[in-house]
Amino acid sequence: MTPRTLCLAGPTASGKSALAMALAQRWPLEIVSVDSAIVYRGMDIGTAKPTPAEQAAVPHHLIDILDPTEAYSAAQFVADARRLIAEVHARGRHALLVGGTMLYFKALTQGLDAMPPADADLRAALDARAGAEGWPALHAELQRVDPVTAARLAPNDAQRIQRALEVFQLSGEPLSALQGRGGTPGMALPLLSLEPTSRAWLHERIAQRFDAMLAAGLLDEVRVLRARGDLHPGLPSMRCVGYRQAWAALDADRLPPLRAQGIAATRQLAKRQLTWLRSMPQRTVVACDAADAAAQALARAEQLLAGQVPA
Repeated sequence: MTPRTLCLAGPTASGKSALAMALAQRWPLEIVSVDSAIVYRGMDIGTAKPTPAEQAAVPHHLIDILDPTEAYSAAQFVADARRLIAEVHARGRHALLVGGTMLYFKALTQGLDAMPPADADLRAALDARAGAEGWPALHAELQRVDPVTAARLAPNDAQRIQRALEVFQLSGEPLSALQGRGGTPGMALPLLSLEPTSRAWLHERIAQRFDAMLAAGLLDEVRVLRARGDLHPGLPSMRCVGYRQAWAALDADRLPPLRAQGIAATRQLAKRQLTWLRSMPQRTVVACDAADAAAQALARAEQLLAGQVPA
């Protein structure tokens, strides 16, 4: 058997985890998470983290590797993923990369530009300014120094505005000018994408998933995180969908709107994920809302793991 690597992507609630576990019952593989939220310890319910039983049944990687006070970048993910793929292959097993953080997939398969590393002090200063002035004010500043990047970012896209200003202040050049310069090359990897043909189907799945998280104790999980005293809403971990809305609901002592806000935010996340996927022409698509979706996805994945091109 030649060890191979397969990427399995899709919007939230599309069935990626179930397919990954089904594949693991039939193939010798290890799962590498491609998820910017699952990396954090203590954030289990709102990230739909694999259960202890699932992690015991199949080796999982890049789960619970950081404290929520820390940040994780696409560059760090690429370095970790490349190392893990090599280690998994050395054990004679396939590497299955599973998740919905499309930036990570893009960075791994298309390469990374040469960018300055993150600067914790500068990020803290930008967060403090945003707390006083608001992210739209920092977006206006970005428009002055990097209008190309600002044009594609929403005024409240805190994480990306922060990174663009950080890059400019560290390098003296706009992010848009650095993109495309030599950095880490991409890896040519097959990508299986689970994509629904019906938006209503996905929306119903998202609602069911968020309801299950609330029933499982998402609010209590966020209360425990808040009680630590060293976390705040500006951290990347607390900006994750579900956690951001729960934190705001607890701040305002207005829990009833949480369900609607959480579902709406998750729908927006899924829409962005699908937009990313549609920009990746090399992917093999399976309609995850088809009656035989599970069988189709399993068959396509097995073809790719065997080194075949799906028909």
